[in-house]
Amino acid sequence: MCGICGVVSARLDWMPAREHLERMRDRLVHRGPDGSGIHVDSGVGLGHRRLAIVDLEHGQQPMYSDDNRFVIVYNGEIFNHSSIKTELESAGVRYKTRSDTETVIQLYVREGRESIQKLRGMFTIAIWDSTERRLFLARDRFGIKPLYYKHLTDGSLVFASEIKALLEWPGVRAELNFNALPDYLANHAPSGSETLFAGIKRLPAGHTLTWRNGQIQIEQYWDLNYLDDAVAPRVGSPRERDLVAEFTERFTEAVRLRLMSDVPLGMFLSGGIDSAAITATMAGLIDAPVQTFSVAFAEREANELAYARLVANQYRTEHREIVVSAREFFSELPNLVWHEDEPLAHPSSIALNFVSRLASQHVKVVLTGEGSDEMLAGYGRYRITEYNSRWGTTYQENIPASVRRVVRRAIQRLPAHSTLRQKAGRTFLARSADLDNLYLDNFAVFGREAQAEMLSPSVADAVAGIDPYEAYHHALDRVSGRSLLSQMLYGDAKTYLHELLMKQDQMSMAASIESRVPFLDHKFAEWMIALPPSMKLRGHTTKWILRAAMKGRLPAEILSRRKMGFPVPVGSWFRSEWRWLIDEFVNGTRLKARGIFDSTYIGRLAAEHNAGVNHSERLWALLNFEIWARIHLDGEDPAALRPDMTRSL
Repeated sequence: MCGICGVVSARLDWMPAREHLERMRDRLVHRGPDGSGIHVDSGVGLGHRRLAIVDLEHGQQPMYSDDNRFVIVYNGEIFNHSSIKTELESAGVRYKTRSDTETVIQLYVREGRESIQKLRGMFTIAIWDSTERRLFLARDRFGIKPLYYKHLTDGSLVFASEIKALLEWPGVRAELNFNALPDYLANHAPSGSETLFAGIKRLPAGHTLTWRNGQIQIEQYWDLNYLDDAVAPRVGSPRERDLVAEFTERFTEAVRLRLMSDVPLGMFLSGGIDSAAITATMAGLIDAPVQTFSVAFAEREANELAYARLVANQYRTEHREIVVSAREFFSELPNLVWHEDEPLAHPSSIALNFVSRLASQHVKVVLTGEGSDEMLAGYGRYRITEYNSRWGTTYQENIPASVRRVVRRAIQRLPAHSTLRQKAGRTFLARSADLDNLYLDNFAVFGREAQAEMLSPSVADAVAGIDPYEAYHHALDRVSGRSLLSQMLYGDAKTYLHELLMKQDQMSMAASIESRVPFLDHKFAEWMIALPPSMKLRGHTTKWILRAAMKGRLPAEILSRRKMGFPVPVGSWFRSEWRWLIDEFVNGTRLKARGIFDSTYIGRLAAEHNAGVNHSERLWALLNFEIWARIHLDGEDPAALRPDMTRSL
């Protein structure tokens, strides 16, 4: 695992300044504290920071092809590296190292862009062809590893693993991208190629970017393919049992591949079924006890340690835990917003960083359970949306529009803190029975109506016509005609999953630790998405096939418990001694002075939350936006914000 950066220009007489490139590279030191390198030549500069995982003695980057025509900087792990290496050696390639970096460049020399298809892993790759003066960038199929870029007006291209490195290059400034604001407000984070920084984009997952003579070409090389033609097996039939057995086999292979390492590795054990299943599988694949790490908060509703201990005890892991206080949580917030580059989409990011720091004292690699929910329908909102869609269609077809309007107005007139209003307002009684209203807008942080009310008139005019769900709608166009469940799963895999992967990557890399995600092995994922929907969501049971595969291998309490989703009690904290954070950062003068949000709306939001209405997601989004703005737009040092964060009433 590493950090990469670089710049290319069409000017043959231009040589990148080494000190600028070094500043970009060393801004990524947390991603690679074990070594660094630079390549500078006419019209090109590449930088690399290394976290040594495989072939510790060799494998330094930049790395060159045998004839020095190609040079690579690369971030990630290729888990089928050894099998590709064997093929290349049988074809006459003589290796100088044991590193997977050499496999990537040797394969590219022989097969060019098509070499990406053979790679099974997580990666961002940059390869410079000095003969053709062409830069090739590639990002792994799910976007587990990040890659950002800016195409400058003179045709040059600057790229890096993190946005903060791009900002070290002269002429790249931090400016708010208003076009990405509706997406951020609705979906926790920008979910397409746009970022909150004007002009800075992310390379989409499963895509390549080729730069030559100042022009760029972006192409997709892989995608999930939901066919919806698999026939559901009869309950309890031999076919159903065969699918469960095959799931177990494929899952075990995905975990086994991710044990490739020359350094100690462990497991983030949350107490949920995903991490528990990986832990159980790891225990059968390695000789030594699995090293497991868990994090929680003191508050009972945000503490899953008892469930994690059940699994740790059953498999006799070397288990370690950390409990985070509210004071520690908020004290770290500004620094972690800086690490994330954009506002923290989820409060659980902070807990993830704490457990990463704990793990980094003992291992350099961890496995995690991300991706299971999007592959196997793990979120309760899938079941809720299917219910609303089914009954909503019947409701619209049989109840006159005039009656439906009366019902909707009656729900809207209920007090804001009313439990009935909050629940009924999210059903077909108050919303149109289509995916846009029942799913996207229903589960948004700030839906369309809220954004129309919260944005100042000038900003509302500036973003008029921008669809906050554009990335999701673009995804849905690819799966039109598929089942409702397949549409939701595909849409989330292309958007929401990206947020979770960036949280996982940047919070773990902030602690200089590599994280790996077996559920997103692309061959395993291709098999899972082809399963009949009933093997994923069956009645009220989510991730049915995973639960069936783990029956008898995990405690019953793990198999039957509902998903908690790494709970963080920010809602109660915002009503108690940490209310001053909302007063200062959300309802304070500086956010109001930005002229982005309507101050009356923001004030009402804070007051309603204090009175009992749950606006924790919304307040969290605004709090993070203001901290992000102070750091990146105003230029404040995160450390300067930290002392204020330790204040309490």
